[in-house]
Amino acid sequence: MKKLIKSVTFLIILSGTLSPVYSQRPSGPPSGYQGKKAPEVGYGKISGVVLDSDKEPVPYATVRLLSAKDGKLINGTIADDDGKWVIKNIPEGDFTIDISFIGYETITKGPFTITGKGESYNLDNIVITSSATELEQVVVEGERELIEDKVDRIVYNAEQDNTTAGGDASDVLRRVPLLSVDLEGNVSLRGSSNITVLIDGKPSTITAGNLADALKQIPADEIKSVEVITSPSARYDAEGTGGIINIITKKNNLQGGTLSINTGVGYRGSNLGLNAGYRTGKLGLSLGGNGYAGYNIIGSLDNSQIVRDTDGTELSQTNQFAETVSSRISGRYNFGWDYTFNKYHFVGGGVNYRIFDSRNDQDDRITELIDNSGSRSIAEDVFTLTNSNSVDLNFNYIRSFEKKGKEISLISLYSQDNRNNDFTIDEVNETNPIGTKNENRSINKEFTIQLDYVEPMGDKAKFETGVKNISRTVSSDFLLLRREGSDPYSEVAGASVNNSFRYVQNVSAGFVSGLMELPSNYTVQAGVRYEYTTIRANFAGGEDLQIGDYGSFVPSLNMSKKLKNNLTLKLGYSRRLARPSLQFLNPNINAANPLNISQGNPDLLPEFTDQIEISLSKFKRTFSLNVSAFVRSTNGSIQSVRETIGQDTVYTSFQNIGEEDAYGINAFGSIRKGKVTFNGGIDAFYSVLTNNIDDPIFNAENEGFVFNTRVFGSYKLSEMWTIQLFGFYRSSRVQLQGFSNPFYIYSLSINRNFKNKKGSIGLGANNFLNPRSNLESEVTTPLLVQRSTRELQLLNFRINFSYRIGKLTQRASKKVKKVSNDDLKQGSSNNNDGGEDSR
Repeated sequence: MKKLIKSVTFLIILSGTLSPVYSQRPSGPPSGYQGKKAPEVGYGKISGVVLDSDKEPVPYATVRLLSAKDGKLINGTIADDDGKWVIKNIPEGDFTIDISFIGYETITKGPFTITGKGESYNLDNIVITSSATELEQVVVEGERELIEDKVDRIVYNAEQDNTTAGGDASDVLRRVPLLSVDLEGNVSLRGSSNITVLIDGKPSTITAGNLADALKQIPADEIKSVEVITSPSARYDAEGTGGIINIITKKNNLQGGTLSINTGVGYRGSNLGLNAGYRTGKLGLSLGGNGYAGYNIIGSLDNSQIVRDTDGTELSQTNQFAETVSSRISGRYNFGWDYTFNKYHFVGGGVNYRIFDSRNDQDDRITELIDNSGSRSIAEDVFTLTNSNSVDLNFNYIRSFEKKGKEISLISLYSQDNRNNDFTIDEVNETNPIGTKNENRSINKEFTIQLDYVEPMGDKAKFETGVKNISRTVSSDFLLLRREGSDPYSEVAGASVNNSFRYVQNVSAGFVSGLMELPSNYTVQAGVRYEYTTIRANFAGGEDLQIGDYGSFVPSLNMSKKLKNNLTLKLGYSRRLARPSLQFLNPNINAANPLNISQGNPDLLPEFTDQIEISLSKFKRTFSLNVSAFVRSTNGSIQSVRETIGQDTVYTSFQNIGEEDAYGINAFGSIRKGKVTFNGGIDAFYSVLTNNIDDPIFNAENEGFVFNTRVFGSYKLSEMWTIQLFGFYRSSRVQLQGFSNPFYIYSLSINRNFKNKKGSIGLGANNFLNPRSNLESEVTTPLLVQRSTRELQLLNFRINFSYRIGKLTQRASKKVKKVSNDDLKQGSSNNNDGGEDSR
């Protein structure tokens, strides 16, 4: 915390260098208009809020600025989620405003006179009425920006990117500013993999285990947008020290019936999705499903390991090689409903069901071992299986009032994930081969209930408060079996390899938060959250583990200042925590590689992080730029601890021993010029890691510079044809006891829309110039040196097709409130890599 406080000076100095100085000149009010107006230097501005006849916001309404003289289009924008819009930098002249949306009558306002004195017209609430005309098809003329910078989050509009077609959520997240996703699907935000991932604003038990596997269950074609929240307010759970990622899936909210198909066939995978929606009057229904099959996923692994004694004497040397073949199947199915009794009462709910099956074969894995007894070689067939099925059930009730923005919401969620993690090892070419099998069945159940209240305080302030309770029950049953020759499998004795583990956690929370717009274009959002956690855990037939209850006091503060020339300066502070998830707690011994085994630690406590960040952003219609700097300090970090067993085996577990500090800068921007759209960004930080262990045998520390960069380009060849290109590069990654090598990926797609704009067909390719990529890592300690190389085949070609039918009318439905359980530390897909993968 002291390091963090000292770093504030750096950020304050930086804010001073980022804030430009402008001279001012006088401006006068326009004549002939009686609405609200406020002078602004340089250019004219017109703003307002689009509402329907029920006084509900109309998101994504199209707003056009037209010349009053000849009706020529001058500028335009799209309303945000709250119906708000603003058009800036208006030159001198007379103009009208046209406002339209699917199923509504177009409304015209004006004329408005801009004289160059900086006139600003605030049209307040503009009510548009529904149209009785049915639309055979829906064509949205305006496009949302690929990347948006909102008050408290960065939004990546994935549906504007065709290069992810046929992929999964990890392919989408690679394109999102501030995020990094390695070749195995492990996600980090500004270098921290301790993040919380929500789906449609709600938690899910599928993300409580292995996050990389969970992302593979979400098809890229189902993702509408991704939100990245680096400094969450008090209304969010305190979990996720790196921040929050919210994946928004596509939905149909318009009146009428629709049916869409989305399918693709590729060299390494195929997908098929069907989604239907129907909305009439006060009732809305949706039903959909999407399946994915991954195949022809081939690669290899090459590992080496040297084990030493405490005096430095080399005890053994191991080399391992295998060819790998993997496959996976996933499916996501959902049903949703909502009903609006009147403009004050709304209910909704839904069910989501997911399946996942991943298989990996290592045929004839060769292990060569050299130790004091000589050398020997073992050939084994290794098979690992991970499958799961999960369900989420949610119900929402929202009570609104005549006073705009005042609201009470009751939200509930039940989520359950049933998972199997098994492996089998069979020796080959042996006279009396030994077979080993591990079976691990786990169930993760969560029930959440949340009550929130929002009270606007005038037009420029808002007060929020709420309470929440999360009840979790996690069980893990593990069994180790062994056989010799042709004998059947039999259990191996011992509670450490055959047992049942039960973990019950309850989190009760309450928060208060306030937002206020101050004079001189300042906005402040401040709040505090308190969470109290109780834990009960035990093994079958044993006593409860002594894990203490604890309370957490979590403040947050976000400030912003609107500057001239469309510049916004932001400053934020947040304190976050990370509770260990099942991946770190699970006492099952993972011995798929008998020479490199790992095991969770049920006694783990949460880790705490303080973060300060500052950012400067500039947004215009065709250009945007965001630059931010941050300082992050984590105490009690969950880190890998490695010990040797015998002469040749490394045992890995986890303890709250780490301290992590990071100092970084992020920048991203976009530009649109005619038919060309281009955006890119870079994330760079300096990481300092230590485990604070006094024993020199186990003490570890490391530091270094890490950066990621990404680019995206789109060129509209014609009204029908578009070509898009994406590329991503990550430098070497600093870990507590080693490093992982750099890597890069890229993709190219060409897409053709049908004439009626009801669908499209496209071709895509990934890594077509270098089909193979190596994922290398190294761990070095006084007791061992591990080097690992995994070769992955990334080459892929695919054909994608989408089509929709149906008629749409009327307005969008009321926005549905979401549960946000943000309170479990996520890990990587590989527990044995150590360092940052275990944070």
